[in-house]
Amino acid sequence: MAVLTLPGWWRSRISRYRLVGARCKDCGRTHYPPRPACPYCGSRSLEPVELPRDGVLESYTVIYSSPGDHRLDSPVILGLVNLGPTRVIAELTDVTPEELRTGMPVEAVIRRVDEQGETGIIAYAVKFRPKLGVSHGVGGGPEKA
Repeated sequence: MAVLTLPGWWRSRISRYRLVGARCKDCGRTHYPPRPACPYCGSRSLEPVELPRDGVLESYTVIYSSPGDHRLDSPVILGLVNLGPTRVIAELTDVTPEELRTGMPVEAVIRRVDEQGETGIIAYAVKFRPKLGVSHGVGGGPEKA
């Protein structure tokens, strides 16, 4: 992982903590994280847009072998989450691989993602977890608890 710098982390705090993406004024598509130009049409005419914090897990993968200092964090679960206006790839938390089901409702939460020693930066970012108060049983999809 790249070394975090305080200025770099500070500049990205809004999109990292508030789940803010960008909507292209030319093609109308939304993307996350925000970039200086639309990844779909190349336009630089963008506006910030607050993304929904609730979504649906469309797909996921489980990584059992993490590099370097993150070996103790294994397994890492990455999911493709449909938020409506866009899809995001994010880490899933508070769940085991056996509990995951495509189609399950998930919600955004803030979790620690890195720290640089006792006096360095402690970095937080958005991750997703199964939505509280919803049954995630096997079979016909999610049901209200």
